[in-house]
Amino acid sequence: MQWLDAIILGVVQGLTEFLPISSSAHLRIVGEFLPGGQDPGAAFTAITQLGTEAAVLVFFWRDIVRILTAWFRAVAGRGSHSDPDARMGWLIIIGTVPIVVLGLLLEDFIVSAFRSLWLVATMLIVFGLLLGVADRIGTQRKPLEKLSIRDGILYGLAQSLALIPGVSRSGGTITAGLLMGYTREAAARYSFLLAIPAVFGSGFYKLIGAIGEQSGPYTMMQTMAATAVGFVVAYVIIGWFLDYVSKNSYTLFVGYRVVLGIFVYVMLSFGIINA
Repeated sequence: MQWLDAIILGVVQGLTEFLPISSSAHLRIVGEFLPGGQDPGAAFTAITQLGTEAAVLVFFWRDIVRILTAWFRAVAGRGSHSDPDARMGWLIIIGTVPIVVLGLLLEDFIVSAFRSLWLVATMLIVFGLLLGVADRIGTQRKPLEKLSIRDGILYGLAQSLALIPGVSRSGGTITAGLLMGYTREAAARYSFLLAIPAVFGSGFYKLIGAIGEQSGPYTMMQTMAATAVGFVVAYVIIGWFLDYVSKNSYTLFVGYRVVLGIFVYVMLSFGIINA
């Protein structure tokens, strides 16, 4: 059953990582409903995110190679720092700083207090409503090429809120992007690119710490199986999501977050799941 549970959580991770509904919240909630009712743990969550982020590398491979090439050329003095791709490289680095600093400072809270389902449910609702407001009032005129250093920092601060399960890495950054006037697709695309260094850094940090040990209810082999499943599912979801938001609003995700948050409140109130 442990293997089946890990596979189910891998599917959940792949389905939810890039949607603005918080994959870490879903792993936390679904874990309570699996046999044994256990929190998969922060380490399991971070490691399985390596699989979904690998899907980003494959999906955006050409964009990533182009950005890295232009950035390295600029650093080496063989290219211009004003080149759009080189600028994007710098903006991704700048936007990653907040989550690295806060992730290290708040590590003890991330693995304990932040995983309370009362807090998770609250963040699902609050940031769901914020996403709805941003989607409604945002001008949605700015393309990704208009991204400035100030906006890159604000994106990074928004991403760091995802250290709390329920906020959503993509949800937080997309909300910030919409409030700053970026189009839905531009906000989503930058959210995916910005997550790459943060997720890989966090995932490998937890992976190294878990080598030779069983971190949480799942063994390393079970965790890696979930990671592989998450990669396959996430690759399909990325394409669907970018196509969806280019044609539709985020209303579907806002409604889902609010309903899920209320559902968790009810389950906790009746003692059906453990906070």
